[in-house]
Amino acid sequence: MRVEYLTGNYAIAEASLIAGLKFYAGYPITPSTEIFEYLAKELPKRGGVVLQCEDEIASINAIIGASWGGAKAMTATSGPGFSLMIEGLSLALMTETPIVIAYVMRAGPSTGIATKSGQYDVMQVRWAAHGNYELVVYAPWSVQEAFDLTIKSFNVSEALRVPVILLSDATLAHIWERVVIKEPNELNIINRKKPKVPPDHYKPYEPDDDLVPPMADFGDGYHVLVESLTHDERGYYRPVNDVQKKLVWRLVSKIRRNLRLITESSTYFVDDADYLIVAYGSTARSAYALVKDLRSKGIKFGLFRPKSLWPLDEECLRKAALRSKKVFVVENNVGVYANEVSRVLKDKEVIPVPVINIEIPTPDEIWEVIREWM
Repeated sequence: MRVEYLTGNYAIAEASLIAGLKFYAGYPITPSTEIFEYLAKELPKRGGVVLQCEDEIASINAIIGASWGGAKAMTATSGPGFSLMIEGLSLALMTETPIVIAYVMRAGPSTGIATKSGQYDVMQVRWAAHGNYELVVYAPWSVQEAFDLTIKSFNVSEALRVPVILLSDATLAHIWERVVIKEPNELNIINRKKPKVPPDHYKPYEPDDDLVPPMADFGDGYHVLVESLTHDERGYYRPVNDVQKKLVWRLVSKIRRNLRLITESSTYFVDDADYLIVAYGSTARSAYALVKDLRSKGIKFGLFRPKSLWPLDEECLRKAALRSKKVFVVENNVGVYANEVSRVLKDKEVIPVPVINIEIPTPDEIWEVIREWM
């Protein structure tokens, strides 16, 4: 264990090395470029490979291929780059390829303001790819959490054979904070399951009881098929209803059945809260400051902070909102995640609090919107 001062981007890069990253492919894009630069310097020293691709399309396909070659693989990008990766993301979902995407949000739409912050892409990361699927998205609020949730992103990706997105933003990417760094022997590092059957009995998409198939890499001596078409457990294309139905439900259910492994959240002052704020990422820092200030004035607010945006920690959210008269969802966008909170808290008045600021919403800006509803 050691202590360092790092930015959010550097923490993500360092954590990926500790998690076992062996292949990084990417294309430089603000505000994520420091992840690329850090890994270009450090990953080759640890036996890994860094590849600068011609664009983000090539980058995501390169890490999919590297993952099937047996390497833990990652890329990093921002909004315009992720838009180019979406077809590859759907491929990774269908082929059950473990990859990690560090997505550092910036102001948009389009190229927007490359050096400024926002939380505009929360729905994009969940719904952009085509087809029915589930994936995992984490949103850290501190540099320490950027480190911790990077480790978790790799662990969940490897355990469930699913793409995992670490959703940071330009504010968190560039602030410096103290980080406690644990080494691999101090952490529970998860690696993908390997087949236990002889090669002639192996079916690439035959799941265990947890609905996750053991994964043989190219070169392991097994007959491996990486099939993007609807496939049976052998990996053969089967355009029939029973196969499609079974496959899609398994891809979805392997995430829904493993919520204990995936979901994370934190609560603050919720036991006696008359009102609840829900906030995530860097915006939650201002929301937390506002809650503390309001409580010092006798106004009982609490804070629920989802670390896993998708899937949401629904059980903890319900408990946190139990006493609250109103629930305010604070975001640095036009108010998009409030719909997800409303879906869970059907019996509560859920109020969007959209505060757009290219730096970070201030506590006063948040209170100005909330006060209108009080």
